[in-house]
Amino acid sequence: MTTSFKARSFPLSGLTGISDKTLEMHFGLYEGYVKETNQITEQLAELAKAGKAAKNPVYAEMNRHLGYEYGGMILHEYYFENLAPKGKGKPSAQLTKALEDTFGSFETWKADFMAVGGTRGVGWAVLFRDPITGRMTNQWITLHEQGVPAGYSPILVMDAWEHAFLLDYKPSERAKYIEAFFSNVNWEEVGERATRAGK
Repeated sequence: MTTSFKARSFPLSGLTGISDKTLEMHFGLYEGYVKETNQITEQLAELAKAGKAAKNPVYAEMNRHLGYEYGGMILHEYYFENLAPKGKGKPSAQLTKALEDTFGSFETWKADFMAVGGTRGVGWAVLFRDPITGRMTNQWITLHEQGVPAGYSPILVMDAWEHAFLLDYKPSERAKYIEAFFSNVNWEEVGERATRAGK
């Protein structure tokens, strides 16, 4: 029996600097990742059940592509979850300390995250926590599955694909979108992720 994923809804109307029109388009893209993830998962299960998985290039390619679709689904859920209209709460003491321990200060971390988010090309800027050392690290994920550090816990996720801001800003104005992103961060959610990752 295969698990079927359902697209979730996120009450984000009224974000600062990110229009409802952008959100509507973005939710549609996210729903597409959910649909594709379900479709590929089902097809892979059918091929495996029929004994057509071994040495099958179609099966191997579909399996590889599942990483892209599934990654797109999950990263979007992290992204939407860590947003709230006009932001919510403040960085927790535990999160702030973890960032200070790694980067020296919250502001130094934020500048580094923004720089990672400005990387040319499509992708994601993600603050991760290393499960072994506890250190925080900002990483660039190309597409959805390339560059994800194995076992690391995502703490703050920012979509840096142009579809996340193109209706509101020019392609050359990603920095304005990043500022808007930070004005809408749900620090309560981010703090809870940091707490869970620290256990």
